Amino acid sequence: MVKIRILVVLCVWFVAIEARRSFWPGRPFHEFYGDPTNNSWEEQLPADEWFEQQLDPFDATNNKTWKQRYFTNADYFRPKDGPVFLMIGGEGTASPKWMVEGAWIKYAKEFGALCFQLEHRFYGKSHPTSNVTTDDLVFLSSEVALADLTFFIVEMRRKYHLTPANRWIAFGGSYPGSLAAWLREKYPHLVYGAVSSSGPLLAKVDFREYYDVVSQAISDCRGSVRDSIRQIELLMKTDIGRLTLRDQFHLCDSLDTANDLDIANFFENLASIFAGVVQYNGTPRSKHNVDEFCQIMNDQTRGPPYSRLAVLNKIILDDEGTPCMDYKYDKMINDLRQTSWEAGEVQNGTRQWTYQTCKEFGFYQTSDNSSLIFGDHFPVDFFTRQCTDIFGDRFTSSSVEKSVHNINVQYGALDTKATNVIYVHGSVDPWHTLGLTDSNDIAVRTIFIHGTAHCANMYEPRDEDLPQLKQARIKIRDFIADLLSNRI
Repeated sequence: MVKIRILVVLCVWFVAIEARRSFWPGRPFHEFYGDPTNNSWEEQLPADEWFEQQLDPFDATNNKTWKQRYFTNADYFRPKDGPVFLMIGGEGTASPKWMVEGAWIKYAKEFGALCFQLEHRFYGKSHPTSNVTTDDLVFLSSEVALADLTFFIVEMRRKYHLTPANRWIAFGGSYPGSLAAWLREKYPHLVYGAVSSSGPLLAKVDFREYYDVVSQAISDCRGSVRDSIRQIELLMKTDIGRLTLRDQFHLCDSLDTANDLDIANFFENLASIFAGVVQYNGTPRSKHNVDEFCQIMNDQTRGPPYSRLAVLNKIILDDEGTPCMDYKYDKMINDLRQTSWEAGEVQNGTRQWTYQTCKEFGFYQTSDNSSLIFGDHFPVDFFTRQCTDIFGDRFTSSSVEKSVHNINVQYGALDTKATNVIYVHGSVDPWHTLGLTDSNDIAVRTIFIHGTAHCANMYEPRDEDLPQLKQARIKIRDFIADLLSNRI
């Protein structure tokens, strides 16, 4: 019998707006994987295409539909037996640049793949509802996103006259990496395999391991960072100290008016300086790296440790094009309550992703002990309270715990039964602690890349890539070859 072949790929990030830090909670708000390189493209990129989806695929009595955006690249496709690579969209706007660049395009050229990228509902231009109210967000979940993928696959099989020789294989990174693995697990009759990059499989409310990895990654300057936080804690106790912090850290408001939630938000912003540089260290996604930031933190000519941290904070503010750090909790909550598609925190996906953390995953990067590098200023209650304040009283710490429990039961967490999947993680990426990094099953392969960060294997290959990263891409290529030649 002839067979169909298709691949699914993804990785996730966000973009900051106004004067807020570009991390909440623990991910930079940017296009969901940024772009595959820093190249500017003059050639024609694929045009937007639109697929009619059901608003509620689990309710046959609901006849409402909407248009979901996708991209196509058929330049390399061998119709007779070529695979189909489907890049799964994540928590931001899908970029057409991924249709002409990235490691998956190298694989597509070699294996003669038809390439699709499907934007995730409620992100980018894929608007299932007229607004993004809490009632509207009932139609946003990983389960519904998987259903969207299945109906898209069925329709593309019809549209392109695909046969069983054209196998579908799911590739993904970060949250979409999880989706790629779950797609194979839940719908093996449609998807033959998956490449899951940096995908967390274990949902967790209190993701304290995140900053454990960050702390290890900045070991060369950990002492200076810890000292800077302790000095800031002391400065906050005096009028002169608070004035000094306002000026050096370019705060939008005086700390004299700050409440406990503001202070928690302020310290979480400071921690995110290092979260961002660690999570994307050495990838095209990051403008900076750990060595650069540690060199600044250890440079005594720049003043005491808190002043050095202020230098890094200014670098981040300049990168974001914002004049000051807005640490006010109420301002953040009010921004995230906006429900119009034109609202900034909706356009960049922050409100929607926040809903998914409250309703499905948790993933709150906490620091709740004075002995930790970032102190005890943003415990898990700081994050679960935001669920209540943004989405209403139905969302409580108990409901978040229950949601996370349910999602782990639904997908199996680390006890996954999906076969024909390869899981790829980097040791510097804090998300690897929630992923599958070891397996003795030939049908469930893992690659753990020492010294690399989040989704590093997905980007356009570069000469300066670490040898182990280059080798990982070769192993992924061999995995695809094994799938397509029935060696798994």
